[in-house]
Amino acid sequence: MNKAVELSRVTAEKNVKEAVTTRKKTKEALERLANLRERWEEDDMYSVFSGEKMGRNEEKGRVKEIRAGLPILPLITDVGAGFESDAIRVRQFENFQKNKMRVQQICRPEGEYYRFWIRSSGISVGEKKLMPTIDEKNGIEQRLNSWQDGVSGTNCPIQPNQNWTYVFQPKDQIGTFSYFPSINFHKAGGGFGPIRVNNRIVISVPFDKPEAEFDLLIGDWYNRSFKDVRVDLITTFMAYHNPPDRMLINGKGPYLDPSAKAHESLTVTQGKTYLLRISNVGIAWSINFRIQNHRMVLVETEGSYTNQITLDSLDMHVGQSYSVLVTADQNASDYFMVASPKMVNNTHFSSLVAVGVLHYQNSTITPNGPLPNGPDPFDLQFSIQQARSIRWNLTTGAARPNPQGTFNVTNVTLSQTFILEGSIAEIGGAPRYTVNNVSYITPQTPLKLADQFANGSGVYELDKFPVNSSNPVPVNGTFVATGNHKGWLEIVFKNDMQVMDSWHLDGFGFFVVGFGNREWTPESRSTYNLYDPVVRSTVQVYPRGWSAVYVYLDNPGMWNLRSQHLKNWYLGQELYVRVFDPDPNPTKERPPPLNLLFCGLINPPPPPATPQPPAAQPPPAPPPNSATTTQITW
Repeated sequence: MNKAVELSRVTAEKNVKEAVTTRKKTKEALERLANLRERWEEDDMYSVFSGEKMGRNEEKGRVKEIRAGLPILPLITDVGAGFESDAIRVRQFENFQKNKMRVQQICRPEGEYYRFWIRSSGISVGEKKLMPTIDEKNGIEQRLNSWQDGVSGTNCPIQPNQNWTYVFQPKDQIGTFSYFPSINFHKAGGGFGPIRVNNRIVISVPFDKPEAEFDLLIGDWYNRSFKDVRVDLITTFMAYHNPPDRMLINGKGPYLDPSAKAHESLTVTQGKTYLLRISNVGIAWSINFRIQNHRMVLVETEGSYTNQITLDSLDMHVGQSYSVLVTADQNASDYFMVASPKMVNNTHFSSLVAVGVLHYQNSTITPNGPLPNGPDPFDLQFSIQQARSIRWNLTTGAARPNPQGTFNVTNVTLSQTFILEGSIAEIGGAPRYTVNNVSYITPQTPLKLADQFANGSGVYELDKFPVNSSNPVPVNGTFVATGNHKGWLEIVFKNDMQVMDSWHLDGFGFFVVGFGNREWTPESRSTYNLYDPVVRSTVQVYPRGWSAVYVYLDNPGMWNLRSQHLKNWYLGQELYVRVFDPDPNPTKERPPPLNLLFCGLINPPPPPATPQPPAAQPPPAPPPNSATTTQITW
């Protein structure tokens, strides 16, 4: 009986200790949640991109795969998120042509907390062979955190069947963005989608709430495997010519095209106004977008609210995103939505015209008549004038309540000027694209990793190549330039080619101050718009022309500066800008994440040594003359 009582006493004490521990952990968890609440409210949103594998159902409140039983998709991942009150509405638009990507809709209740989730488990192509991948969040600035940028200079590839979680903040940002795989020509295989960053409720939006929002991902597409296209880039014809075969809207082919399994259709109610978030996720073509018998009001581009202008059609260049308002103010019918490429004779390449349908609810009348005409695709002056008309709305707030125009470029002092010319060259008998006659070679070790653990030694040489003139002869090299921390940088992009180009800078939004179609000279600055230039992250550069931007380098890190045209980028038209702050304070730049991947010359640190348990102490010797105890066996 005494033994049973003792056992009950021990069990009770154990239960009490577990209860105390549980209560303590619960209290700590609630405190952490309160801290996170303060951070989320202060920083607008907190986002998590997760690389867990798909194909499973999870409990309520967790991400739920709602289309099970489908094949592993190529980089299925990122989910574009837009939140409404207590939920994040997540949509994923994939190209389901070559690689049979799935379209997924996820709803994640989070109360007043907002997250982005991305899932990725490598690239699945053709025979289901997996390849490493990295994911780029196009236009998300990754404030103080280039560790999460998702390009070859910042991140090791996620290996097949492995998972990795991106953790970042879309701090001080709102607007329409996109994501895509960033290495090994993977973008030509799909895997891209939309990202929405909405205003906090306390900040007013400069237009009435639309009836609904639609994401339109428009881009060109090769009919054959991206691997085959990639292999053929060793030939001059494929590298410099041979355009994509088709134009798709949300991964779907043109309306009434017999070879298309589906076409995109947006259902609207007569008299209502809708917000269309449109991204050019293509790899080569600039496009012109228009809707039959409907006009569009431009309101936002890549995180900036614009002065509202009414347009019949909108030019969009590779990598760019826009938001437009469209009112269903016509008779109840169906109408054509059209995206056609620039600098192409469409009568000879009709498959490059993407056609969708704007469907009025309860309409029984199919679209009729010819497709709506756009501007002459070779009329560059139309495009330049439209680009110049896109101005920053100086009076409205965006991510913060203070007006956007509070921070402007009217009286800035430049500390640096980069003059970067994109061109082509043959180097060692291979076709390449160059910046100032330097074609970028990707090292096996990410630049940011080498910078952190080896001061760049053995991986790159800082400022080896010129940033405002061309190298005497074309060369391959790892091009890394210094950007002065908290200095104003002027970048002049020059296009030596006879086709459109577009440039993107990770980590920043830049002020687009000027365009020109002749040689840039210092006197060209007199034509700059320094009053209300729009702030964005991707700018077009016209054939034989130039574009100029100002950027304030207040975001330390290693930042990719590249052509958004996929062949140009893959074949070397990129460099990195190293913005360095020597202060180790993590509020200046975040330290490497705990889940940091290692590769190339940098090996992971050894795991911490496991503490050894203390040696057992021998039992004390019995006191002298003690009585002998006899053990009784029951």
